Amino acid sequence: MGKLTLNFLAFFVCSYCFAQNDDSMMIRHVADEILLHSKAYDNLHDLTKNIGGRLTASPGFYKAEQWGLKTLQQSGADKVWLQECMVPHWVRGGKDEAVAGFGPGGKNGKQRAKVLDVLALGNSIGTGFPAIRANVTEVKSFEDLEKKRDSVKGKIVFYNYKFNPTFIGTFQAYGDAVQYRGSGPSQAAKYGALAVIVRSMTESTDNNPHTGALRYDTTLPKIPAVAIGLKDADWLDSVLQKSKASILLQTNGHFLPDTIGHNVIGELTGSEFPDQYITVGGHLDSWDPGEGAHDDGAGVVQTIEILRAFKSLGYKPKHTIRFVLFANEENGLRGGTKYAEEAKSKNEMHIFALESDGGGFTPRAFSFGGTPDQFKKVQSWIPLLYPYGVYQITNGGGGADVSPLNGNMKVAVAEFAPDSQRYFDYHHARSDVFENVNKRELELGAVNMAAFIYLVDKYGL
Repeated sequence: MGKLTLNFLAFFVCSYCFAQNDDSMMIRHVADEILLHSKAYDNLHDLTKNIGGRLTASPGFYKAEQWGLKTLQQSGADKVWLQECMVPHWVRGGKDEAVAGFGPGGKNGKQRAKVLDVLALGNSIGTGFPAIRANVTEVKSFEDLEKKRDSVKGKIVFYNYKFNPTFIGTFQAYGDAVQYRGSGPSQAAKYGALAVIVRSMTESTDNNPHTGALRYDTTLPKIPAVAIGLKDADWLDSVLQKSKASILLQTNGHFLPDTIGHNVIGELTGSEFPDQYITVGGHLDSWDPGEGAHDDGAGVVQTIEILRAFKSLGYKPKHTIRFVLFANEENGLRGGTKYAEEAKSKNEMHIFALESDGGGFTPRAFSFGGTPDQFKKVQSWIPLLYPYGVYQITNGGGGADVSPLNGNMKVAVAEFAPDSQRYFDYHHARSDVFENVNKRELELGAVNMAAFIYLVDKYGL
């Protein structure tokens, strides 16, 4: 190897080391700013305690839009606006109730009764009046439903499919089980079922039912559907192993006409490439039983905290960074779809989009969706993120709200992936409240997201 070549390699290695050192110092500054002066936890308290649940098109959701607009302005955005989109308007309509009759018991031989903890699934129709009363048929899977198809008509189908505890990644267990919530009602309706009860999408040890969206097959009858808490699910299973049981079910869910909602967008204008965009965001809507603290209040306040930290440090990005609080992720994805559609119609150049929608837990990883060369590039940044808890970047995809950018415009996307072991204890349940978010974990998530955005802004993809 010639002397000139050796000198060139030495220069390249030294330059790389200096760049790494500069990046480490910058990320350290960002981390110090967030860990010492973060507003994320206070913002989350304000969002959850003063507004609470933010079901799409509900009064709480519209309050949250105005809160987001004000908080982005106060955090230093150069520009803030509302991006209009049409959203679905499903309402729960009242208390969801289920009473199981089983037995016989007592001196007169009448059935005993037990109140079950249930919650209507999002987008479910109500039972109407009078309530539905029917015997229960339990199934463990769709294959089991097929075997029992002739005994389903006129019954309430109980899908008792458990999270697979051998999946270390809990999102894998969720992905395996959620099909029973999503398409289970229509599958049961195909064979004449009157209603559906679904074991909640959780592995928690409490009895809180977990709601979430279902998807009706429009070619089949729409039937009411509820989630049931795990302890009551196990109780119902034990009863059905010995005898028959009936359930009196009353729910009130219904749709009102689609209405107007908004993505809430703040912007830091790029100093070199103002017409090239990096997006970071979370979704502003939540289900109604809790406060939407982890899902996705955490992602919302982490997004705003990145803006606040950059402004506080006087960081001037090369590219324009948009901080987006998306509408209607939970039961329609209308906000993310609208954002991508408008970007495409305006021929905007988007280079990257990142979402946080996995809760405010300890940082672990990022999931990335892009080309092989882009994936290789972002993986080289792991040593810079490692001191703050991120030890891997996996080849997967981005969050739900940024996925339309990837699908419509082939934009590289990513999702912040914190530790998931507790996420489904709270997901879509009454326990998703501010008190179950740890301040330190929440802030470390914002640190890693800010670092990732900084690296994309500096080096591109």
